[in-house]
Amino acid sequence: MSEQSAEQNTDNLNPIDAGNSETSTDQEFLGRLRQKIDEVDCEIQTLINNRAKLAQQVAIVKKDHVAKSASNNNGTAEPDPIFYRPEREAQVLKAVMARNTGPIADEKMARLFREIMSVCLDLEAPQRIAFLGPIGTFTHAAALKHFGKAADTMPLTTITDVFREVEAGTAMYGVVPVENSSEGVVNHTLDGFLSSTLKIIGEVELPIHQNFLVAEHTKIDGISRIYSHQQSLAQCRHWLDVNFPNVERVAVSSNGEAARRLKNEWHSAAIAGDVAAAEYDLHKLYTNIEDNPSNTTRFLIIGHESVAPSGQDKTSIVVSAHDKAGALIEILKPLSYHGVSMTSIETRPERPNKWAYVFFIDMDGHIQDPNVSAAIADIRPLVKDVRVLGSYPKAVL
Repeated sequence: MSEQSAEQNTDNLNPIDAGNSETSTDQEFLGRLRQKIDEVDCEIQTLINNRAKLAQQVAIVKKDHVAKSASNNNGTAEPDPIFYRPEREAQVLKAVMARNTGPIADEKMARLFREIMSVCLDLEAPQRIAFLGPIGTFTHAAALKHFGKAADTMPLTTITDVFREVEAGTAMYGVVPVENSSEGVVNHTLDGFLSSTLKIIGEVELPIHQNFLVAEHTKIDGISRIYSHQQSLAQCRHWLDVNFPNVERVAVSSNGEAARRLKNEWHSAAIAGDVAAAEYDLHKLYTNIEDNPSNTTRFLIIGHESVAPSGQDKTSIVVSAHDKAGALIEILKPLSYHGVSMTSIETRPERPNKWAYVFFIDMDGHIQDPNVSAAIADIRPLVKDVRVLGSYPKAVL
């Protein structure tokens, strides 16, 4: 190509093309695509608002039903209507994933719907959720994952506090950790059920990914202290030995507290999850630094009401056994006989009795399933006591 023709070609470019490799045809096509996106956005917005209006109508029907029931019972107050239905939400999210055709991944699509449902539920009746705090912990992340970001979350200092606030009605539901795939069971949560009448109404499984966090003012070359919860420091021990072998590791009460401390310190870093990074406006210098990438924590949702079957459920029971040889084998035989799959079993002391123990048992199925109810009925005459802690949907996300 001659210099003259090259200059002519350059002259033919409009100003917006001059510094852009896209041709005018490309830009016209992009313009049409963006216009279509805007049109789809409008449709999505309209449909979301239509869904929200239907949710408001559901709330009106539920409130009217309670009012009519009170009137028919000579003014006797009926229980408040239940707006949050775990089995219904689990069914909706599973249906979202089942009918999804991509290109968005099934779980990511379900997460989008999770947030839409959260906003709609907030319009029906705001939900106050207690969790083991402070803000920025993995329990906080589990609460947001399960209830969505529209929920009113309430951080508390101890697991006992979470049980107490839900029992008192200050919070509608609570979120507590129950077991970690690396560290095992959380005994404080199991003990909470021994002195509480609350039920398990749901579960959350949260992959535990740890981040190495710094603040905007952190002098990275001068880091001399790393804050985190003791368990998180243990979960990242090998990575820390390789990358920061000579830096002091300071165990604090929670990963949220570790993140909070960076606000006023230029020489410190923290190990915590994504929620802590977002809440305290920290930079993720390194991500996924945990030694075991499959590390997962299971959380329980606690509340007052029983939950209807969702189609894929678990049932949890606590059994107080007689102090005799073969007691546990006797308990497990009815489960095997009725074809009930036990998913976990844990033992705790039965306070205040000395040398007495209770068994926490999780099994597949709902208490309304004939084989589950038959198995539990057969266990009752073999033990001192059986209490059904709840039947609830298996974790969907």
